[in-house]
Amino acid sequence: MIINITSKQMEITAAIRNHIGDRFAKLEKWQTHLINPHIVISKASKEFVADATINTPNGTLIARAKHEDMYTAINDLSSKLERQLNKVQHKPEARRAATSVKIFSSVS
Repeated sequence: MIINITSKQMEITAAIRNHIGDRFAKLEKWQTHLINPHIVISKASKEFVADATINTPNGTLIARAKHEDMYTAINDLSSKLERQLNKVQHKPEARRAATSVKIFSSVS
């Protein structure tokens, strides 16, 4: 999977790139085609902000995480994306209106 990583006000090192790759490799277990994942890492006044936008066949996943530690922000970001993927994958199972358990019989 090719991940586009952009940074603002900082340099992306090989260690950061490897960490992001390892964390986003966990998203592949959902067996969904991730289209053009884009991560933006920026440094605010006292904290790091990690934003992600990933297109999937079922919709777009967008997440943002903030933390004083950059690696923790990346971990939080991947956790949020994983929860969104879980929700999208199990959404057809959660629809209750599609099949009704109650069967009404007409009484004359």
